[in-house]
Amino acid sequence: MSKSPFNTRRLAAAGIIAGIYAALTLLLPIPQYGGVQLRVAEAMTVLPYLFPEAIPGLAVGCFLSNLLGSPYVLDWIFGTLATLLAAIWTSRMKNRYLAPLPPVVCNAVIVGAEIAYFATLDGAAFWPAYAFNAFTVGLGEAVACFVLGLLLLRALEQTPALRKNVK
Repeated sequence: MSKSPFNTRRLAAAGIIAGIYAALTLLLPIPQYGGVQLRVAEAMTVLPYLFPEAIPGLAVGCFLSNLLGSPYVLDWIFGTLATLLAAIWTSRMKNRYLAPLPPVVCNAVIVGAEIAYFATLDGAAFWPAYAFNAFTVGLGEAVACFVLGLLLLRALEQTPALRKNVK
């Protein structure tokens, strides 16, 4: 794969990643929005560790998922921002076992605050709601990323067709 950030292969890979992320989020019958959530698609947020083209793919996939699945404009913006920041940070990780950490932290902090804001509308109850939502979002994210995401990384690293492109 060439080093150019924009070529047909990388653009296609980003599009496929975006489509898979959105489909997993919108089609799986498990909690995907709200304080207690487990987005299976979040396992894919470890992909930038191996493939930089996953960064825009994850951001677009998250934006489409939130646009189609959440009525809140703030979720479209801040949910996507959390995924984008996590993807960029993940791409800079040096250890694959730490690759799941950025999505867990970014989503707990940003999405936890977003959900607490919607629940309390910035009242005195914001901080207790934030603590609860940061914990529950972070927990779901940790399961998706540290369990499913690390399994995904291991499978991709052992895929012969991908070996030349893997760190």
